[in-house]
Amino acid sequence: MTETTERAVAARVPSVTDVQLRVLALRDPITVRPGTSLAACIDVIRETGSADSVFVTDLDGRLHGVLTERDIFARLVGHEVDLNRPVESIMKEHPWTLHLDQPVRHAIDLMQTGRYRNVPLVDDDDILVGVVRPVDVLKYLAEAFPEELLNLPPRPHQVIPETEGA
Repeated sequence: MTETTERAVAARVPSVTDVQLRVLALRDPITVRPGTSLAACIDVIRETGSADSVFVTDLDGRLHGVLTERDIFARLVGHEVDLNRPVESIMKEHPWTLHLDQPVRHAIDLMQTGRYRNVPLVDDDDILVGVVRPVDVLKYLAEAFPEELLNLPPRPHQVIPETEGA
């Protein structure tokens, strides 16, 4: 049986976050080509329902940029904007990327410090191969610590003075 004390869990965390990103269940990126209109990008985000960004790639799949919901709200909402403009006019060029062989902790760091919700994953040729989101990391960590999660009280601050039963 795995020890579930706080110290035992903390001792295992570094090894869990040092595994390569390829172990996560990765999402397929939502992509558009350069020259796609802002209106079309917004439609793609709306249609997918689960994506909050689109990645701009060339025909070979090389990543050129990303357009996020945050970009849309910060730069489009409340302004007079021509939605026929190309995505390049407001996309973030050359976003931070990670490779599949990098550790999970690098994705966690980008999500915390870079405020990324979708971290693009590329291969050595900058071909976009996947996207990792916070929920993907959380699912992985939940699978890595099933006992700890299943044994949490319904209200973590709750302390039960004695065990139930005889």
